[in-house]
Amino acid sequence: MEVITLKRISEVLGISISTVSRALKNHPDISANTKKRVNELASTLDYEPNINAISLRSKKNMVLGLIVPSISGFFYDSFISAIEEECRTHAYMLMILQSSNDAETEINSLRICRQNRISGLFACLSTKTTSMAAFDKFKEVDIPLVFFDKVPEANHYNKVCIDDEAAAKMAAELLLKKNKKNILAIFGNETISITRTRCRAFQKIMHEQKDVNNMNEYCDTSDAAKKVTRAYFTKKQQPDAVFCMSDEILIGVIKSLSDLKIKIPEEVAVLTLSDGFLPKIYSPEITFIETSGYKLGKLAFTKMLDCLHGVNEITETFTKSIMVKGASL
Repeated sequence: MEVITLKRISEVLGISISTVSRALKNHPDISANTKKRVNELASTLDYEPNINAISLRSKKNMVLGLIVPSISGFFYDSFISAIEEECRTHAYMLMILQSSNDAETEINSLRICRQNRISGLFACLSTKTTSMAAFDKFKEVDIPLVFFDKVPEANHYNKVCIDDEAAAKMAAELLLKKNKKNILAIFGNETISITRTRCRAFQKIMHEQKDVNNMNEYCDTSDAAKKVTRAYFTKKQQPDAVFCMSDEILIGVIKSLSDLKIKIPEEVAVLTLSDGFLPKIYSPEITFIETSGYKLGKLAFTKMLDCLHGVNEITETFTKSIMVKGASL
């Protein structure tokens, strides 16, 4: 099968290769008639530009990189879906790498992105990241970097985030509105900024209530959340509500309550922060504060386009959360 090149199109039409190239790029110096002839023939012959050759000339290509702790989570799955949609619209390809929450794997992934001359990078920090040196190399080679979800605390990076403070505050206020007095709140890894932000906001509201007993725990995994939940619900005085910081924690909580045959919402209320998929598959459906990965993905791509178009202002932007009513309160 013949590979159609600019040279082949130029030979058929009897014009120079440079004229063909400029016609395909809609250059103003090329006549409308010549552009029409070139584009019609290119379409007929199914011409495709040589991406590798373009990359060598520009020192970059139409590829964006994305590093995420895991693709398996519902939140990251919807984030990636939003990015992929925008990439198709804007003629970019997307290269996805998983860090598996391992710092060394993360560093190797960053090296792969640089070696492939990506045009920009979306990055969610692993829970084991202790140094930003590998990320800072992207600034040295002029590759835009947009952090999302789990972001560095320093202010000199572009960041797009769920409004974690507002979401946690909304959750705390909803539980108080439902007159809950003995609240178990389970948060994620306490070393990362997203957990600390959500915990501070939640506790601030709770500490203002003198007659509320707020018990806070930290769990890295669903299994850990399951064990913590079981420990509290085998005590004489049981919580009347459980707040879950994430879908991962919710899985462990629901499994434990199911094993103990504790009824929701008759015996305990459950509220979570969630992307939205998981709460709807339980019966009863779990009320949640929406933390949408899809919306965050759209916001992240908008910021990346700004960077690619030369807008150099460093910003931190947030998505807004809403309460989605289930039957668990």
